Amino acid sequence: MAPAPNRADLHGATARKHGPCMKKKGPSKEETALLPPFPALVREQIHVPATPEDFAAACAEIKAAGVTGFDTEARPTFKTGDVSDGPHVVQFAIEGKAFIFQVRHEAGRAGLIDLLQSESVLKAGFGLHSDHSQIQHKFGVRIAAVLDLDSVFRKDGYSGDMGVRAAIGIVLGLRFHKSKKVTTSNWAVSELSPQQLLYAANDAYAAFRVLQGLRQHRPELLDAVMQKA
Repeated sequence: MAPAPNRADLHGATARKHGPCMKKKGPSKEETALLPPFPALVREQIHVPATPEDFAAACAEIKAAGVTGFDTEARPTFKTGDVSDGPHVVQFAIEGKAFIFQVRHEAGRAGLIDLLQSESVLKAGFGLHSDHSQIQHKFGVRIAAVLDLDSVFRKDGYSGDMGVRAAIGIVLGLRFHKSKKVTTSNWAVSELSPQQLLYAANDAYAAFRVLQGLRQHRPELLDAVMQKA
């Protein structure tokens, strides 16, 4: 990846190899912990549509942007054999803001499905394998124009799934924290907590910022991956 602010603080972690033919490894949690914090969205920048008018305005703004950070959240399952009935939350992030769609709102379902199927709205995120199957099962549609950012890092020689924390460290030279407690919280509740809203919004916003960084520093790598998508 191209040099990023405070890249030196990673102590060469992004170029580590264990042999001449081994894949590169991303920075560890200990290494990214030394970096400056990621400038996360605050509550005032997070929009949670609830009325038909809210959903129409959100969909229009997302379509106008054309490029989004994307993720979903589902109520976790803890027993072997249990199958999630998620997603319960779908989030889109654009410049300076995020939209949190709670799937329980029937008023927003048609607009959400339209966004998911839209070829003109790029949806970039991390670890989107399960999102594809859950969305197809929940809505009966296939999500279109998706870019799993993990594939970009694999193209650049990194092993496995990079994940948002390490990607923010590599591309932006910043520290991104995710709360495991919030990750495993109940995303099917009727009213999401402030912690859940901040978590969901910034998961998508971090993906958006990584995409911006890749476009700026490694456009040829991004183009190579997107042409195969």
